[in-house]
Amino acid sequence: MNSMNSINSRFQILGVLISLGTMAIPCTTAAHDTWVQTATHTVCADDVVHIDLCLGNHGNDHRDFKFASKLDSLEGAAIDVLLPRGVRTDLLPDLVDLGYAPKEGFWSARFIASQQGLHCVAHTLDKLHRTTRGIKSAKTYFLVVDSLGKTPPLAKNSAATEDFSKPLGHPLEIVLETHPVLGMSPGKEIAVRLFFRGQPLADQKVSFIPRGASLAVDFDPDFERKTDPEGRCRWTPKEGNFVLVVAHHSRPEETGEGYDKTSYSAALVLNVPQRCTCCE
Repeated sequence: MNSMNSINSRFQILGVLISLGTMAIPCTTAAHDTWVQTATHTVCADDVVHIDLCLGNHGNDHRDFKFASKLDSLEGAAIDVLLPRGVRTDLLPDLVDLGYAPKEGFWSARFIASQQGLHCVAHTLDKLHRTTRGIKSAKTYFLVVDSLGKTPPLAKNSAATEDFSKPLGHPLEIVLETHPVLGMSPGKEIAVRLFFRGQPLADQKVSFIPRGASLAVDFDPDFERKTDPEGRCRWTPKEGNFVLVVAHHSRPEETGEGYDKTSYSAALVLNVPQRCTCCE
């Protein structure tokens, strides 16, 4: 009998420890960032573009551009393709789960690019994660052309240049000042502005993370910049690669029902080609 009591006591202690350990594990989407990406930055009209909604490590201070877990549901999420001249297509109903397990893979949708010009993929997410409200936004761009290899120069292609430097109105938003496709190449600066609620956000860290890179702890001068009084910063890629541009902003004083602080993140994915041929 004493032996059975001892065993039961041990199981009770183990259960308490497991419960405490589970409580200490943060919700993955609270600390991680969402981003959107496409396999290519240029596509012919009437071709398919695969658009991915991903979740990864950078917001968890892992300092990289890697997949980690997956949104367990699309509640509180929005994802749209903004076509030239303001037309908007809702992609949320078309997203499919490409993972076998609940925390594997990512969400993806097919989009038929029927209209020439610059397209923006815009994503937002607003969710409670334990006692933190997470407000996230993300963007990426692709250019639809009549024929690959025949993209007109930047100055002559009004449909390819419109609106990329115009904020979409996300709470925290990274806005490009250099074109997201035309002229993008190693050795050419990427210029961005960081806005919070429509106003430039100064003295904030912006990370430019090439896929496969791991950043140094706290601040990495090779991959991170601080914004100036106008919210601007610049970074120059050294090679062709996908680059995740990401910023975070915490507002512990913003509380509400069910949460005691608010955390904002903004992401932008750029596909930097090894050699730019679109303007030749």
